[in-house]
Amino acid sequence: AAAAPPEQAPGPEPPAGGGEAAEHRALVLTGFGGYDKVKVQARRGGGPRPGEVSVRVRACGLNFADLMARQGLYDRLPPPPVCPGMECAGIVRALGDGVRDRQVGDKVMVLARSGLWQEVVNVPASQTFLMPEGMSFEEAAALLVNYITAYMILFDFGNLRPNQSVLIHMAAGGVGTAAIQLCKTVENVTIFGTASASKHDSLKESGVAHPIDYRTMDYAEEVRKISPKGVDIVLDPLGGSDTSKAFNLLKPMGKLITYGVANLLTGQKKNLMAMAKTWWNQFSINALQLLHHNKAVCGYHLGYMDEEFELVGGVVAKLVNLYSQGKIKPKIDSVWPFDQVADAMRQMQEKKNVGKVILVPEAPKEESKKEEN
Repeated sequence: AAAAPPEQAPGPEPPAGGGEAAEHRALVLTGFGGYDKVKVQARRGGGPRPGEVSVRVRACGLNFADLMARQGLYDRLPPPPVCPGMECAGIVRALGDGVRDRQVGDKVMVLARSGLWQEVVNVPASQTFLMPEGMSFEEAAALLVNYITAYMILFDFGNLRPNQSVLIHMAAGGVGTAAIQLCKTVENVTIFGTASASKHDSLKESGVAHPIDYRTMDYAEEVRKISPKGVDIVLDPLGGSDTSKAFNLLKPMGKLITYGVANLLTGQKKNLMAMAKTWWNQFSINALQLLHHNKAVCGYHLGYMDEEFELVGGVVAKLVNLYSQGKIKPKIDSVWPFDQVADAMRQMQEKKNVGKVILVPEAPKEESKKEEN
């Protein structure tokens, strides 16, 4: 690819590079639209600024929000041309001034608003977390966004307790998989999970008591057949009319946590009809009505937590601990080189994935040899 002109810093970090302004490859969203809008481009960047570390990226996570961003539906992405990517994992290769708690050679996971789908990134040291012993780079790139989201939704908002029941939508996706594993850390939690029929066996294996095929069944009716009173917690990544269904499925003292609007995504490009329908059907309730229902409605958006280092850091510490105890383990669906980013996005958008879709830079061979010497 021809070298792109140095562009505006993606999200909170500059386009990045080592101490020397070497070229590296990056995935760039060139405009809003279909899969072809994300292209591999060459970039140049300087060294890390004070407080930052430079990371040689080995794996990146693909998230549903990245698909929304490609269509111009995600509010935390700067305007294109921009490098997407909210999470990655790699090796620290240089330290900016004043960085004391990281060393060159550290294996780290990185969380950012955007800008991480590159071979090299410069990020504030506070946005990096040390990888636990024995974790692969692919797993590390699958941990942060999905597991932080699932953990905070289930435990901080959901207040999950033994003997409760939970409805997890898109149960085979990244957050769904994480949520199932986290539910299993609490005694006797009954999990209802929606997913297409082909994924039900793997859901059962992972601990979903009641998989429901949302394509052929009314999931609310199916839940009520088994649990007439409903469930204690509903995780809602769908939005629109599904949020109302979720609220109605809650038991007294139940909690609905809405954390996405996946219903907006119908095809490769923005669908104005789906947007209008989702907006028209969105759930609305006032404080007085809420008071009569004995239910809670919560909203969660990790993209707006970017200043909350202590809060998020505390969650990551708990997750690393659970990983080290063998209680959670990211499930990798597939790994794609940067050149095949379109296929990776299609895999997720067509809901073919079970677990996490990962992107890897696949650095040119000479470069990896140089790093080893």
